[in-house]
Amino acid sequence: MVSSTPTLSVLMFLSAALLGALGSYLYKSGADSASGTLAGYLLNTRLLAGVCCYIVVMILFVAAYRRGGSLTVLYPTYASTFIFAAFIGKWAYDTPITAVNVIGMILLTAGMYLMGR
Repeated sequence: MVSSTPTLSVLMFLSAALLGALGSYLYKSGADSASGTLAGYLLNTRLLAGVCCYIVVMILFVAAYRRGGSLTVLYPTYASTFIFAAFIGKWAYDTPITAVNVIGMILLTAGMYLMGR
């Protein structure tokens, strides 16, 4: 990791990635339970919670960039959202995590590492 990127900024992006994956789960579960009407979407607590997750994601992005660090170090860290989403999908929907998925996670992690160098 580049020394000019504060560890706290990286941790903020990892937190944002986790919240982004949680927000996607909330969107999916909210959509599954939505009535299909405008009011059904606007008053759906899971959809609203998903929106809140993404608002916090944007706040974490701004706070992390404000603390310093390279865009090429920080933003690739957000790709860990895909890894978090796989585990949330396994937990919430029993979506299998296959060997190919694990290879993809390893490649994502390697890519994040290489982008940060």
